[in-house]
Amino acid sequence: MTDHPAASAARIDCLPDLGRRTLIMGILNVTPDSFSDGGLFASFEAATAHAVELVAEGADILDIGGESTRPGHTAVPADEEMARVLPVLRQAVASVAAPISIDTYKAVTARAAFEAGARILNDVWGLQRDPEIARVAADFAAPVIAMHNRETVDGSLDIVEEMKAFFDRTLAIARAAGIPDGRIVLDPGIGFGKTFEQNLDALRRLGDLKALGFPLLVGTSRKSLIGKLLDKTPRERINGTIASNVMAIAHGADIIRVHDVLAHREAARIADAIMGKAITGTAITGTER
Repeated sequence: MTDHPAASAARIDCLPDLGRRTLIMGILNVTPDSFSDGGLFASFEAATAHAVELVAEGADILDIGGESTRPGHTAVPADEEMARVLPVLRQAVASVAAPISIDTYKAVTARAAFEAGARILNDVWGLQRDPEIARVAADFAAPVIAMHNRETVDGSLDIVEEMKAFFDRTLAIARAAGIPDGRIVLDPGIGFGKTFEQNLDALRRLGDLKALGFPLLVGTSRKSLIGKLLDKTPRERINGTIASNVMAIAHGADIIRVHDVLAHREAARIADAIMGKAITGTAITGTER
C-alpha cells in the first residue's frame, strides 16, 4: 500500500465533526429485499417518515439506497433504482438537516442523486465497478466512502493485505478523476466477499487500515457475522451490533453505519468519552443533534 500523507488532513465540509467524535450514519433502505428491513420503507410515506426519525434520533448522515447488496441479491437497473430513491431523497433534503449519502455504484444514479441534493457517495465497489462514477463524484466535489468488496470469497487471503491492494486501486482511480485524498473515507466492507473469520480479522485489525491515514467507516449492523455468533434474526441483533461497533470505535472507526441510531448514538458517546474524544452537549435525547 502506498503512503498517503495528505489523507490525514481530511476535512469534509459537510461533516465538520469527522475525526473529533464518532459519527452515526443512519441506514434508509428503500428496497423490497434488504436482508434486515426489506419492504418496511419501500413506500414513499414510510421512507420519508423514517428519514426524519433517523435524523431526530441523532444520525449525522442519512444513507439512502435503492438496491439491496445482500448475498444473493438481484441487481436493479439504474432507472428502477432512481425511481425508488429520488423521490425520497428530494423529500429528505427538504425535511432534514443531516447530509445525505447515496448508496450506489452506478454513475447515472449518483449524478441524479447529487442533482437532487445528495452530498456524499457511498460506493460498495470502491469506485471500481462503474468507470464513470469517480468523475461524477469529482464533478460535484462529493466526499466518497469507498468500500472494499470482492466478487468471490477466498479464505486463503490475508484480507487486510487484500484490502490495502484494493484501496490502492481505488485511490488511483479517485486521483485520476480529480478527487483529493482528503475527500476519501475507507470502509473494510464487513460481510462483503469475506469468510466469517476474515470479517473478524478485518475488525480486529482496523488499526492497520487506520494507519493508512484515512477516516474509516464500519458497517456491521444486523449482519450475518452477528447472527452466526448469537443465533439471532437480523432484527434481534442490536446488542451484538452495538458490541461490534464499540470495538470498532476503539480500533479506529470514525463513522458507524447502523439501523438503530439512538442506541448507537448513546453507545458511541460513552466510547468517545472513555477514549477522550470530543463530547458535545450535556445529555442525549431523541432529538439531540
